[in-house]
Amino acid sequence: MLDPKKLLNDLLNSSVPGTEGTVKDTASQLGQKAKENPLATGAIAAVLLGTGVGRSITGSALQLGAVAAVGGLAYKAYQNYKNGDKPEEVTDNNQEIEVLPPPDDSEFALDAAPQGADEFTLSLVKAMIAAARADGHINADERARIAEKLKLNGYDEDVQSFIRAELAKPVDLDKLVDSAQTEAQRVELYTASRLAIEPKTRAERGYLDMLAGRLSLPDALVDHVEATISSATVSA
Repeated sequence: MLDPKKLLNDLLNSSVPGTEGTVKDTASQLGQKAKENPLATGAIAAVLLGTGVGRSITGSALQLGAVAAVGGLAYKAYQNYKNGDKPEEVTDNNQEIEVLPPPDDSEFALDAAPQGADEFTLSLVKAMIAAARADGHINADERARIAEKLKLNGYDEDVQSFIRAELAKPVDLDKLVDSAQTEAQRVELYTASRLAIEPKTRAERGYLDMLAGRLSLPDALVDHVEATISSATVSA
């Protein structure tokens, strides 16, 4: 049975058994291990993104679990935006920011999802997979390679079938955008997408810009999401 929360945790997994050192060191080691041997990390993101891994959550965000981390990052960015803070103020001190789960009475809390927690979590997973495909590098041969690696890595048939289907069908941006039913969910959907990739190509940057536009996110809010992610994650 497909477990959306576990799948999202796998996509953002930054834990590498046997590594030592600081949190940032560990995340850096994960990125290197993912490049050398994606199966060794146990992270689906390493399989999907290859060497184009996006951001690994670190510090306090790492302790929350993927669902709460996405919500916490999105909530913090939204609050900074609403408070009128400047995005550069978040990153000026060059220190990791503290990321907490969104308050229980907030729209960012998973239990507040009107469509249900599992359904929205699955939307976050789909958003990450769609972002991973933004540069168009996942062709038929790559899909076959990914399918084989997922099988070898021990993921059950439900997970394999879901990912194969998501990789094979065209990205339906309309459906993805419509899956976010509240303003908070629109911010979370963009946050998850941004965590999936480090936009180094025009296609990747263009996809994120288009997604932000379709989600009706103000430029200043997007800048806050970028700043918050930068301060609570490390490039893998």
